[in-house]
Amino acid sequence: MKTITLLQPLRGTTRSALDNALRAGVRAVYQPIVELQTGNVVGYEALARGPAGSELESPLALFAAARIAGRVAELDWACRLAAVQGALDAGLSAPAALFINAEPEVLAASPDPRGRELILAAAEKLQLCFEITERAMTLHPAELLATVERIRAAGFAIALDDVGADRRSLALLPILRPDIVKLDISLIHDHPSRSSGEVMNGVCAYAEQTGAAVVAEGIENEGHLLAARSLGATLAQGWHFGRPGPLPTRLHVVSATRRLGVTPRRPPRSPVALVHARRGVTVGRKDVLLSVSKALEAQALELGEHAIVVSTFQDVRHFTPPTVARYTRLGASAALVAALGVGMDAEPAVGVRGACLDPDDALRGEWDIAVLGPHYAGALVARDLGDGGPDRERRFEFVLTFDRELVIEVAATLISRVRGPATAQPALAA
Repeated sequence: MKTITLLQPLRGTTRSALDNALRAGVRAVYQPIVELQTGNVVGYEALARGPAGSELESPLALFAAARIAGRVAELDWACRLAAVQGALDAGLSAPAALFINAEPEVLAASPDPRGRELILAAAEKLQLCFEITERAMTLHPAELLATVERIRAAGFAIALDDVGADRRSLALLPILRPDIVKLDISLIHDHPSRSSGEVMNGVCAYAEQTGAAVVAEGIENEGHLLAARSLGATLAQGWHFGRPGPLPTRLHVVSATRRLGVTPRRPPRSPVALVHARRGVTVGRKDVLLSVSKALEAQALELGEHAIVVSTFQDVRHFTPPTVARYTRLGASAALVAALGVGMDAEPAVGVRGACLDPDDALRGEWDIAVLGPHYAGALVARDLGDGGPDRERRFEFVLTFDRELVIEVAATLISRVRGPATAQPALAA
């Protein structure tokens, strides 16, 4: 769901309109999602609207007002519940999928007991799919991954929205592991470019590896339909198939021939425990491994905004000034860069997310770096053998791997410890 920002305080009439919307006026309209192979409707996306005829009827104005008033979480849940209640009232049921948007800055917000009961009741009758954007991943990595696990455990699906609007979203696909990838409307409406080609390559690779469904948005004519097929979309929505409105009085929804689910990943563990059990371990000196680590960093610089780089340094004292300089360069180009260690600041270098490890965290004895892009994966996973003597001669047990699935698991394990800013309101609870 797109948002705008209002810079001025809410006027009294706008505040009153927001109160009215939250009390009883939030409603949902629905747009069909069809399977390109058959033309069958497989589900609907619920889109929020404020009270009809009011200044907050537009979802952009509605959420902007709620953001200023500090009531985004309240509004977000009101929209979700309106969407679910409207679908149930209209008789929407399995095998239909109901797509619901979720605001990224209120990840941890929970509904009241009645709302939770409604969501669980709906889950028994249809497939619920929560749509999020890459903003949630870059703002609150650990919180988002934990929430996604809870949502999947409850039987719901995950869609990553607006893929292609921000090129960082390609790097986040394998970490978030969405069941559905929704292509941004710009990929359909704009002329093909190198950027759209990179998105197509990355999305197709992810869908081929996982079986994820790909949805093209904004289909308005036959030309857009051809563009959607060319981009590898399997599902589509837009005015060509139906404008947002009430659900039909006579619903006919069939299952998609391609499944809408991706196999969940195992709970994250220590990279050493994960990798050393699967690969032969070698012993090496720190100075040699440092050259390997720098080579992985150099590869991340080549990947640019498509890269994720996440590293552990045992203790903040190992995040030396030369390392700060290297990671500052990475932070200026990559989609997500994170550094973990005991005593690590929240932003140890410009553009770098930091995570302070507890003294008893298993990662304290590890030196790990994972670099991940749409078509590249590499990781160094090492364990300190506790040598004394010169620092650069210290020995580590290590594995260097380029197995994509293994690197993804390593990166997810580390990112699960990178929490969002304490001052922000994290969104999307099941």
